[in-house]
Amino acid sequence: MSHRVALVVNPTSGKGLGQVLGAQTRQLLLEAGHEVVDVSGSDYHEARDRGRGAVDSGADTVVVVGGDGMVHLGVNLCAGTSTRLAVVAAGTGNDFARNLGLPVRDARSAVALLTDGRTRRIDLGRVSNGVGGETWFGGVLGAGFDAVVNARAQRMRWPHGQMRYNLAVLRELPVFRPIPYAIELDGRRIETRAMLVAVANTTSFGGGMRVCPDADVTDGLFDVMIVHALSIAAFLRVFPKVYSGTHITHPAVEIQRARRVRLEASGIHSQADGEMFADLPIDAEVVPGALRVVTPKEVLS
Repeated sequence: MSHRVALVVNPTSGKGLGQVLGAQTRQLLLEAGHEVVDVSGSDYHEARDRGRGAVDSGADTVVVVGGDGMVHLGVNLCAGTSTRLAVVAAGTGNDFARNLGLPVRDARSAVALLTDGRTRRIDLGRVSNGVGGETWFGGVLGAGFDAVVNARAQRMRWPHGQMRYNLAVLRELPVFRPIPYAIELDGRRIETRAMLVAVANTTSFGGGMRVCPDADVTDGLFDVMIVHALSIAAFLRVFPKVYSGTHITHPAVEIQRARRVRLEASGIHSQADGEMFADLPIDAEVVPGALRVVTPKEVLS
């Protein structure tokens, strides 16, 4: 069965792998008989505008080639519409793809899912900060140490890949201090000093950091992780455990579930799906089944 496909490629993803897989993806889509319109732009905003035009014109599927930032674009194009999102994971971390059991750095297998896979509905997070309007995220929204590190990493030109994030962590740790937060979970207010707060739809971000290892994209709830105030030495002991998900046993780590979350903190910027997001305060809510996404036939884990 052929589809009307809007293709969006980030050629710089994965140290240039995006460009290679983007060309492969286009050829594979055409060989499969799909009608392909390339809506890639010179920057994020142009690609977003062209992608919206394609969705409004009735595209069946948006195919994004890149990392979690491109997934973020695709999520915001397809959220709340009948257009499906398909992902050709070509980034460094590819957390969204890994969470959904999608092929990674394999254009042929990813394109084959358009006909051999299935379309599943998953939850999304919808965020309002009262100024910038509503924005969607598919993975994890973080506000705290992670967002500070992400901002520094995006300013760095060297090194590339995961090492850039690791170096940003080392540079931020000596100067970082716990942040005073007010957190509302379905109306219940918590005031605390914390290292970070993560609002998770999927389990991981940052290239495999399993911040909320039990998060489920179909349960209609966020998993909210709060890392309460720690000394830098204690934080250094806890931080490596996030890759295995065993950090959740530490007494300073709290995980709650909620459908609606409000985060308040002074001077704090958030990140979501690895992209710079909105200044706090923000309000986030789960919208069940808001995204139709192409996945393997196997049940999502």
